[in-house]
Amino acid sequence: MAGVETQHGTVEYGLRRWIIVLAVVVAPLMETIDSSIVNVSLPTIEGNLGATLDQATWIVTGYLTANVIVIPLTPWLQSRFGRRQYFTATVIGFTIASMLCGFSSSIVQLIVFRVLQGLFGGGLIATAQASLRDLFPIEQVGVGQGIFAVVILIGPIVAPMLGGTIIDNATWQWMFFINLVPGIISATIVSTMLRNPAEPQRSPIDVLGIAFLALALGGLQFTLDEGERHDWFGDSAIVTASALSIVGFLAFTSWELFGARTPIVDLRILGNRVVAVGTLLAAGIAATLFGTVLMVPQYSQGILGFTAFDSGELLFFRAISVVLLAPVVATMVGNGRLDARMVIAIGYALTAFGSLLIANATTTQTSFGHLIPGLMIGGLGTAMLFIPLLITIQSTTAAKDAPKASAFVTLAFQLGGSIGSASFVTMLDRRAQFHADILAGQVTLAKPAVRALSGLAPSRLAELVDVQAQTLAFADVAYVVTALAVILIPLVFLMRRQPRVMSEVSFE
Repeated sequence: MAGVETQHGTVEYGLRRWIIVLAVVVAPLMETIDSSIVNVSLPTIEGNLGATLDQATWIVTGYLTANVIVIPLTPWLQSRFGRRQYFTATVIGFTIASMLCGFSSSIVQLIVFRVLQGLFGGGLIATAQASLRDLFPIEQVGVGQGIFAVVILIGPIVAPMLGGTIIDNATWQWMFFINLVPGIISATIVSTMLRNPAEPQRSPIDVLGIAFLALALGGLQFTLDEGERHDWFGDSAIVTASALSIVGFLAFTSWELFGARTPIVDLRILGNRVVAVGTLLAAGIAATLFGTVLMVPQYSQGILGFTAFDSGELLFFRAISVVLLAPVVATMVGNGRLDARMVIAIGYALTAFGSLLIANATTTQTSFGHLIPGLMIGGLGTAMLFIPLLITIQSTTAAKDAPKASAFVTLAFQLGGSIGSASFVTMLDRRAQFHADILAGQVTLAKPAVRALSGLAPSRLAELVDVQAQTLAFADVAYVVTALAVILIPLVFLMRRQPRVMSEVSFE
């Protein structure tokens, strides 16, 4: 029962618990917002710092690459330095890096500080999740994981609206300065009130493991972020990065399983079926979420002419659904009244239905209101996906293995979002070209609709064709998100059902 003792040594009650919870959730909220808030400001940053598009994209690529490399290392770092100490260091480092980003006077400085911010940010999410698990007694695991899920899901959704608001009313530097006050508050509370589940344990550093991991994940993230802009495998840099990533993954897996005396990442945790299937489902959740979060702002601003704030407001309706349903799902699944697998399956079904509604509403003249039903239904689906998944993983995993499981789920969510975003951007480009070729062949004076537009300049007619082609491509992406959500439903039932009561939880 050592696992129970470890878990209960960190349980808090009353006001003290909620003060710590607030400090803990602020950290991953800052990280998830910062992962995508910069996207809306890249043109502004390019102009202010005199940067090219290729240079500016490294503001995002550098951050994400550093982020995914650190995520799998967080269980070892927590064990080596102590959870409270490591969490405090990451929050302080992230906050200082944010300040330095805001004070950057050149594109090189900004990229360097964004990489630094990503290195610290990579430790925030998994550490926060493990901390929330241990702040609540095991019978209330759903409460902590429900709070964590809402934070993780809300961040990417509100980031575009927040970024658009800052760009419209302030300077781009404030996208980084907004982290200072919450970062200071979070670091102060965590450093003084959060308890360690165990004392720090000295262990040798697996240098080769870290090197192979950096090669594998760094190459993969670079390929995903830069592939579409450089015509994927038609570019030598993408081919090289992909090859290095494959070599890195093979070397890392072999070394961690058979060579390392003290592996930096415990791959054997994936032998737990719930964790293994859960990582795949987490990647699928991120892909469907980011498919919508990425495409709706581009469609609403590029085709419908909405402002950045308007498009962010659209995603806010999705966020509202998540916030309203999350407490209900966390309570019902956390106390065992509902089978988490059925809830997740229904969540994927609602996600598919919401995306289908968005696809069917995607035209060149769609109003603001016509997009809301699909977004809200999709939000309900999202709330029914991540929360029960986290509860199932945390309630069926021994306390000593919880940080490892958290790290893999976090990494899967991050990579799933990156893979989904890269795939959907590529698909959008390819399908727009496909539809443009077909529509161009149909623009003949034999058609009455074309004759009605015969007075337009050829350039204007070509513009109309291009807009229609892009609109059809956006609809295609929404249909693919629908199909992906449906395909993932059977995978849910490979997981074991979460225990109904505490006595059924194994801590061996």
